Amino acid sequence: MRILGIESSSLVASAAVVEDGVTVGEYTVNHKKTHSQTLLPMIDSLMSLLEMKPSSVDAIAVSGGPGSFTGLRIGSATAKGLGLALKKPLIHVPTLDAMAYGLFGVSGLICPIMDARRNQVYTGIYRFENEFETVMEQAAMDVGELAARLNQMGERVIFLGDGVPVYEMQLTELLTVPFLFAPAHANRQRAASVAALGAVYFREGKIETAAEHKPDYLRKSQAEREREERESREKETGKTFRHGCDETAG
Repeated sequence: MRILGIESSSLVASAAVVEDGVTVGEYTVNHKKTHSQTLLPMIDSLMSLLEMKPSSVDAIAVSGGPGSFTGLRIGSATAKGLGLALKKPLIHVPTLDAMAYGLFGVSGLICPIMDARRNQVYTGIYRFENEFETVMEQAAMDVGELAARLNQMGERVIFLGDGVPVYEMQLTELLTVPFLFAPAHANRQRAASVAALGAVYFREGKIETAAEHKPDYLRKSQAEREREERESREKETGKTFRHGCDETAG
């Protein structure tokens, strides 16, 4: 079984091929270039180096969110385009699940955190000492709320993700349980983890068509939230104005 993995949920752009339980190739870049510039050339280069045809893959696993709205859209569009062109199924792999899946054999809790701005993170809680277990499904939450939940659970925690450098000091102050931060080779998204977990889902029949696939953003974009806030203020202003006119008229 051969799975192509695609990861574009953050600054990291990554493509990998996992075949029969082995990562046969991975191309990962964590640099300030847009995924629209890098992702397809990376996949093309990877396939060329591996002397594989894209049509030889059994399915395409894509990091399905949460994360950067732009990055997720590019990854989704890339996976959908390949799926339609090659007539291959897609596998939606939750981004935080894939991040945690890369830390096999650790004791305690695994907690990926992605910076969601405004003192919030995209996060989930996992175990993977023997079998992969989701303790808390991925969600957007306040850093303080996450720390309180982890303190209540009372276990050692390993953090990874781009939220670590942003919230490391705050977590250090709030946490009462032992904790560690994952090292460089394991602290960001990797397409190999997406493909490996995608292979598990493929065997379980968790696939979808290219037409069915869509990213899971977990929350509305900043532009959408700002528009709703502005519309809400305008409505409130209008109500206040009308109420004042009614009193004056009376």
